[in-house]
Amino acid sequence: MTSKYLRLLALAGAFLALGVHPARAQVTQVTDGNTSSTQCTSFTISSGGTVTLSPVGCLGLAQQPTVPGAPTIGVATAGNAQASVAFTAPASNGGSAILDYTATCGTASATGAGSPVVVTGLANGTAYTCTVIARNAVGSSAPSAASNSVTPALPSDTHLTNISTRMQVLTGENVLIGGLTVGGTTPKQVVIRARGPSLAAAGITNALANPTIQLFSGANAIASNDDWGTATNAAAIQASGFAPSDPAESAILTTLNPGAYTAVVTGVGTSIGVGIVEIFEVDTPASPLSNLSSRGQVGTGNDVTIGGFVIQGTSPQTVVIRARGPSLAAAGVSSPLANPTLQLFSGTVLMETNDDWGSAANAAAIQSSGYAPSNAQESVILVTLNPGAYTAIVSGVGGATGVAIIEIFALP
Repeated sequence: MTSKYLRLLALAGAFLALGVHPARAQVTQVTDGNTSSTQCTSFTISSGGTVTLSPVGCLGLAQQPTVPGAPTIGVATAGNAQASVAFTAPASNGGSAILDYTATCGTASATGAGSPVVVTGLANGTAYTCTVIARNAVGSSAPSAASNSVTPALPSDTHLTNISTRMQVLTGENVLIGGLTVGGTTPKQVVIRARGPSLAAAGITNALANPTIQLFSGANAIASNDDWGTATNAAAIQASGFAPSDPAESAILTTLNPGAYTAVVTGVGTSIGVGIVEIFEVDTPASPLSNLSSRGQVGTGNDVTIGGFVIQGTSPQTVVIRARGPSLAAAGVSSPLANPTLQLFSGTVLMETNDDWGSAANAAAIQSSGYAPSNAQESVILVTLNPGAYTAIVSGVGGATGVAIIEIFALP
């Protein structure tokens, strides 16, 4: 402590000794030996005798730092045996730079330089609230208010695995077009099949005799096959367990980066008939199949559109299933299905049905999901399903026919 500060304390003490206790007192000048200090306009004496200078540092001395204020808690987000705790810095750092922040959830803590701080070592299935403190050279702040409650858990292993669509394969705009989306951040290996002849065993009398398949990324063809045994990786297709039973059927085994892809199924030599496009997951679900769509001609009887999908895992999965027709006119389809209706089956059990999505009991939830169709006559089923195999059937109201699209979206 310098002599200037001692002189000021002595001056303050003199006020107190005299019983004078003003909120503020003028200091005209304080000297240190033969050197005059910068002029201080005033100082404040607290009831405990603490002297605060004004302006701060007027004697060349910085205001003594204190611990920082408490951070403001943000949102805590649960992970696998951990929680990410967000916060904002305190309004005051106490006059000293903040060194770090410590987040505490239960008895576990972690320290970081800023928001968020990830606290590990938590028990999955246990609820926690978290707090954050700030620390500077003087010490630690009071803790923030408690966060929202979070319950760490193992990541869900539930996802769409095998997805397929059966419909008429014609020519022009009435070929079978299947779309798929690979989610996640890592590549995914899939088998994409186009079958026709083997459908005869299921009672289909007008099966596509010789299907061929092309795979597109955007407008770029990235793979094609006619007769799966001619593929350069036919042995790998066989080893995958997804080789078709008929040599005239087609298959592509490939690894895809995350993104959207389109598979187009046609008949060799412009032949027509009922065909099926199928997408199978070969590797692990780290990059899941998230969305499927298939577009083609919806007929009657065996020629309705049938979409199949499998939910794999240990917990339920929420899906949106859509049947669209009228809105395809904007994409240049000249003969869209005017009024598609949609049914969802588990085996032979009818679970859900919809005609005109706005008539659904959960129409508000469909709207808020972001998957409501643009046309009121299109159909949607929003439902949470247990792991298992399901079938969605699209037909035209009153036996109408036309081009339609069936779409299946896996929701987070």
